[in-house]
Amino acid sequence: MRTVNAYAAPSATEPLAPTTIERREPGPRDVLIEIAYAGICHSDIHTVRGQWGPQHYPLTVGHEIAGTVAEIGSEVTRYRVGDRVGVGCMVNSCRECDNCRAGEEQYCLNGNVGTYASLDRDGTITQGGYSTHVVVDEDFVLRLPESIPFERAAPLLCAGITTYSPLRHWGVGPGTRVAVVGLGGLGHMAVKIAHALGAEVTVLSQSLRKKDDGLAMGADHYYATSDPETFERLRNGFDLILNTVSAPLDLDTYLRMLALDATMVNVGAPPEPLPLHVFSLFGNRRSVAGSSIGGIRETQEMLDFCAEHGIAPETELIPASSINEAYERVLGSDVRYRFVIDIATLAPGQ
Repeated sequence: MRTVNAYAAPSATEPLAPTTIERREPGPRDVLIEIAYAGICHSDIHTVRGQWGPQHYPLTVGHEIAGTVAEIGSEVTRYRVGDRVGVGCMVNSCRECDNCRAGEEQYCLNGNVGTYASLDRDGTITQGGYSTHVVVDEDFVLRLPESIPFERAAPLLCAGITTYSPLRHWGVGPGTRVAVVGLGGLGHMAVKIAHALGAEVTVLSQSLRKKDDGLAMGADHYYATSDPETFERLRNGFDLILNTVSAPLDLDTYLRMLALDATMVNVGAPPEPLPLHVFSLFGNRRSVAGSSIGGIRETQEMLDFCAEHGIAPETELIPASSINEAYERVLGSDVRYRFVIDIATLAPGQ
């Protein structure tokens, strides 16, 4: 084991603080990554505050990781020291179930190993990217294209793939009418990707405060959901609604905006259940679905797609000492549109 610097939550109610954590020595198929940047995801906040269930503390989160290869195991063939790489929301899976064999490791029937707060193969609890180094099996390491700015790449490993996967799965392309609910960390990536896929993109946000940003990112239309007329005006108007917010919604109201055989896909994850009247599904043969991240193959496809189309997240770079402040700003919707931690600023006792 080796000791590395990190930021961790001591408990569900205490601020994150500098500390050290243990990383395993690289095995034959492992890659040691020196982390340069780590994105802050709303999932990090839910997890460290125990909103998605009890956790083992202290806990280091972070599953949007960009860095360089510092060391490789003797059997590693895909990466060399110095390569720009990324790590997303998972670091292992069973590799044997039907879903894993289909390249859908995110839906591993035996449970994939999350980048943090998950039981690792050695019996320890995984610790995430708010740290200087991480050791990952080469099969769960992604290659970061050179054309994607290094300091902005990390959020693609969660926000990018979380929105890319459902857009691809539900066949978004030219002629598709897509509504994106929320223009936050996930939503702004959904707008950029859906636009690049050729869809007609509408943003549904609480207010028009971010309208200029949304239109600049590729949205064709922008409506405020605080205006009741919005839901009447857009009734039966979408082939796909992608809900990116982690807050309660009146699903029945949104479902009425779906056209025939259309689907509302949820990628945001509020802690509380969302009520739904089944009768809302009967009209237009509507569907409600959920989507997780993507598999490793699809995540690499997303990275290459973003490189080809010049897509990168809108980010604010912060020092590690500002993590707790950033959490509060995320909860207050005061970020445009993803915080990224400069890991070079991370040191114990700062």
